[in-house]
Amino acid sequence: MYRVSDDFPRQEMYGLTSQIRRASVSVPSNIAEGNSRRSKPDYVQFLKISRGSCSEVETQLLISKNLNFLEENEYIKLNKDIIEISKMLNGLINSLQ
Repeated sequence: MYRVSDDFPRQEMYGLTSQIRRASVSVPSNIAEGNSRRSKPDYVQFLKISRGSCSEVETQLLISKNLNFLEENEYIKLNKDIIEISKMLNGLINSLQ
């Protein structure tokens, strides 16, 4: 997401660029933080937060495409990836509950 957002307009540096980068970093960061808590309920809660960040990224990708910051083929690939990550998180959450 960092490489992709490098091509966004300069005026978006503190807007969409920042949002999409923070949400993207939040996904693995919350997985790691939840796992370090060594408590299943805490881990599940952080996985759910991570899943929420995936939804943010999905929305931000759509906005980026609609603003013509992303080409259609790039959007499709990235959106497919984030949906797959969300499915994996759902599976992990379900297995722990």
